[in-house]
Amino acid sequence: MTRQAMQDLAKETVALPAEGLLAAVLRRFGERAALASSLGAEDQVVTDMLCRIVPGPAIFTLDTGRLPPETYDAIEATRRRYGVKIEVLFPDRAEVEAMVTEAGPNLFYASVEARRRCCQVRKVAPLRRKLAGLEAWITGLRRGQSPTRQSVARVEWDEVHGLIKVNPLADWTSEQVWEYLRRHDVPYNRLHNLGYPSIGCAPCTRAVPPGEDARSGRWWWERADQKECGLHVVDGRLTRMKR
Repeated sequence: MTRQAMQDLAKETVALPAEGLLAAVLRRFGERAALASSLGAEDQVVTDMLCRIVPGPAIFTLDTGRLPPETYDAIEATRRRYGVKIEVLFPDRAEVEAMVTEAGPNLFYASVEARRRCCQVRKVAPLRRKLAGLEAWITGLRRGQSPTRQSVARVEWDEVHGLIKVNPLADWTSEQVWEYLRRHDVPYNRLHNLGYPSIGCAPCTRAVPPGEDARSGRWWWERADQKECGLHVVDGRLTRMKR
């Protein structure tokens, strides 16, 4: 996979809506394209779109071992609704054991570096293993989610992983996401109803007041420009490296 292929895809789909972009990606890459879903609202929109295009699209999620029970309920509700298998990826047991033994189960509160270490072991490493077998990965990223995501494009080149990254909802608003969910009766994580616009690991996520930045409840003890786990790349660099 090359940058040129990414540029060709971006050019061919620039005028297409999100559903059209996804259909083009599936036609071109088939099973070599997969949705990385955290079961958040945006990911559920993309899941619904994919299931309307093809039966049994490739979807995977990262189980860090620290997810809230509501996220597991959302996985089960999605499986039942669409009859789709969601591949669940786990971190390396030995790496988790070594990290927790050395730094404790709640090391992420100690420093930004410790939190990034936890994200690296529990999320980034499993993702890297999965992406090694793909040519395109699909996400639910939107520019409006946080200051670190304002440059997100619908079709990007992921320099770190060497593949195409597709963000069909990049230019959507939160209102558009929720209008879609309601119109199509899409199952979603019930924590959204309790003031959680963005949902990650249980100890690193909290509810936020209405109108706050969507990511303000994630790692709330850190500055806004530090709030990425390292799964995504901005301008060719892992956002987790930003200071």
